[in-house]
Amino acid sequence: MDYQLTRSEQNLILLQDLIPENEKFYLWCYGSGGRLISSTCPEEDRTILDRAFRLFGGDEKLLQYVSDVQNFRPLSIGSPIGMQWALTYESERNRRLLFLIGPIFYDTPQTGRLKGSLQAYIHSGQDLAWAQDFLKTVPGLPVLSYAIFSRYVTMIHNSLTGQRLGLDSLRISGLPEPSGDAAPVTARDRIQIYRAEHALLQMVRDGDINYQPVLLRSSLLSSGVPIQGRDPLRQMKTSIIVFTSLVSRAAMEGGLSPEIAYPVGDAYIQTAEDCRDSGELTALAGAMYHDFIYRVHHLHSNPNYSHTIQKCCDYIELSLDRKIRAEDLASLVGYSEYYLTEKFRNETGMSVSGYIRQAKINRARILLETTDLSVHEIADRLAFNTPNYFIQCFRDLEGTSPAQYRKKASEKTGNRQ
Repeated sequence: MDYQLTRSEQNLILLQDLIPENEKFYLWCYGSGGRLISSTCPEEDRTILDRAFRLFGGDEKLLQYVSDVQNFRPLSIGSPIGMQWALTYESERNRRLLFLIGPIFYDTPQTGRLKGSLQAYIHSGQDLAWAQDFLKTVPGLPVLSYAIFSRYVTMIHNSLTGQRLGLDSLRISGLPEPSGDAAPVTARDRIQIYRAEHALLQMVRDGDINYQPVLLRSSLLSSGVPIQGRDPLRQMKTSIIVFTSLVSRAAMEGGLSPEIAYPVGDAYIQTAEDCRDSGELTALAGAMYHDFIYRVHHLHSNPNYSHTIQKCCDYIELSLDRKIRAEDLASLVGYSEYYLTEKFRNETGMSVSGYIRQAKINRARILLETTDLSVHEIADRLAFNTPNYFIQCFRDLEGTSPAQYRKKASEKTGNRQ
């Protein structure tokens, strides 16, 4: 049976003609099970961009959106590389259709950074071929401000649903819904917030590009400076200004020159002051944090490392939650395993396996200091074969057991409260 366009899908086709050519974005229609039904994206790019959406977690978010029957608002979906989408819906004929809007970027994407971010998703020659095709499509994608994009999303959502939502209706994926009643912050909550803040700033000092899990955990614990007032936008600006100041100083502690850190931080603060939209502020905070981390990361990149070995090191940092083998790295850079392992040892002074163990133990220290995850859970999260092997590796490199290390870190935290 041929698929029949619904009235709202026909409206979408008409609506797209109203969008200026320089702001044109694609519309996608999915079934409630995640099957792509149709799209306005050109055929040659459709498979490439659909795979990007799925690869960056879109499948999971789409299914969660379907199951959240209490939600009636459109959902903003971001990605580790800065691509943005929005998801909305239409219920008709006893079935649920999902409509994806995008992708777009809030800022002009930089090819070098995109290539670096994509390394975590390349595990085979087929992945590499997709990444190369994907990078060719990126220049043709629109760059829109959050305010403009959210306006189009709201317009499309209201057209599909018949609702009359305002421009503040767009939800941010990964952030909880605001509560009507503010619960009191307990002493335990403050300790958790302090530990999360410590982890956030340590990521900046280390230039650790695998920061997304820590950033998400922090956003779920605290929404910022708890100032009570009549102007939520002002409160949000204050939080971002404080956050920017802390991050810029952490970057200086990580080696970034004050001549760079202060002007960059000041520019972000001025931009925050000029924002008139909470969504733009959210995007700005993420861009600022990403910017400072990558500036420190580039400083920490060993100038004596070849491009190939630095690429391997970056891949390791982005893949600490999985088993990493020398043959994976060799496939990534196109060398034989023997040649790569010799080159890696000559440039870093460490074997590939030794470097991976050190990177995982460095991440374990942060998890022990800033979370309540058990030793077994940390071992599993960092893909050690067994908890006992993790404990042995930790003791060999740190001179103490994970439990003893956590106890000392907790005592330091307690003394600061």
